[in-house]
Amino acid sequence: MKIGITCYPSMGGSGIIATELGIKLAERGHDVHFITSNIPFRIRKPLPNITFHQVEVNQYAVFRYAPYDITLSTKIAEVIDEYDLDILHMHYAVPHAVCGILGRQMAKKKDVKIMTTLHGTDITVLGYDHTLRNGIKFGIEQSDLVTSVSNALAQQTYDIVQPDKDIVTIYNFVRETEFETKHDESLKAYYNIQPEEKVLIHVSNFRKVKRIDTIIDTFAKVRAEQPAKLLLLGDGPELMDMKAKVHEMNLQDDILFLGKQDWVSEFYQMADLVLLLSEKESFGLTLLEAMKTGVVPIGSNAGGIKEVIKHGETGYIVDVGDSDAASRYALQLLNDQELYQRLQSNMLTDIEQRFGSELITDQYEHYYQQLIEGVYD
Repeated sequence: MKIGITCYPSMGGSGIIATELGIKLAERGHDVHFITSNIPFRIRKPLPNITFHQVEVNQYAVFRYAPYDITLSTKIAEVIDEYDLDILHMHYAVPHAVCGILGRQMAKKKDVKIMTTLHGTDITVLGYDHTLRNGIKFGIEQSDLVTSVSNALAQQTYDIVQPDKDIVTIYNFVRETEFETKHDESLKAYYNIQPEEKVLIHVSNFRKVKRIDTIIDTFAKVRAEQPAKLLLLGDGPELMDMKAKVHEMNLQDDILFLGKQDWVSEFYQMADLVLLLSEKESFGLTLLEAMKTGVVPIGSNAGGIKEVIKHGETGYIVDVGDSDAASRYALQLLNDQELYQRLQSNMLTDIEQRFGSELITDQYEHYYQQLIEGVYD
């Protein structure tokens, strides 16, 4: 198959999944064409069967804002015709699905099929904007097939946007070779983490919905009873407020703000617990990455998190904002090695069975083929 993929090429979950899927498809012999503003950051070197088509947006005085959507649509049309694409896989309903639909209309080849994957922000944030909702609905309904990264997000899409379209859930995955289960003592020494200290970790873009304050409160209660460090990876609008909170609580020696990190697997390898206590979360890819590395999770009951974690079997789920319950579960896990190992073993088995890269790629490949053969309605 000849597959065009459009995504944001940055570190966000949608860009990661789109890129990793493209790499898996290329490894299977498909011709993959990334139509993006930059080379996706997970592509570190030239790879067989992958071609990158850059969308260069020029600034013109006639436009108040750079015309990204029109430029992207035009590039998509060019790639469809030049490379005779079979499938366009657009990640996000707006702007990408809409651009894919417009690009198909511009192209000479009109029978290219469009799959759109919803990742979260296009629904849970943009969907509430009445100026965008009809555009989102249009992008969904005019796609040939729509997928969602969780059942929770699919339901939110029906509730918020109300499209007349079936939505298929296909979960996210991680590259197994990138996230390996091992312990890294050398990095612990670099950050002056003592052997008796447990390590908790959180990775995000530091937006308010990530509830970093709840994570800090949870850690404070753990630290009161157990030597520990909290690693906070990422950057964003809440960063300075959270640093101020840490200083007010006099925890600056135990909470390490490590900024954005392109490769987080080595940090997961020295962690004991991963915390994701968001009030909105469509899937929770950072959870899956940490879990694949062997780190047991504690998550909130928001969105797709409860689909990733099986409460009491592969980790624990708490109500949004409940730092008391999160800290209790954390201390149980940190102080009961048998419990920790049992949940860790269950977790690794569950990841292989439900979130394996081959399994998820098979699912996408199956639907691509159905679209091409015209058997999916």
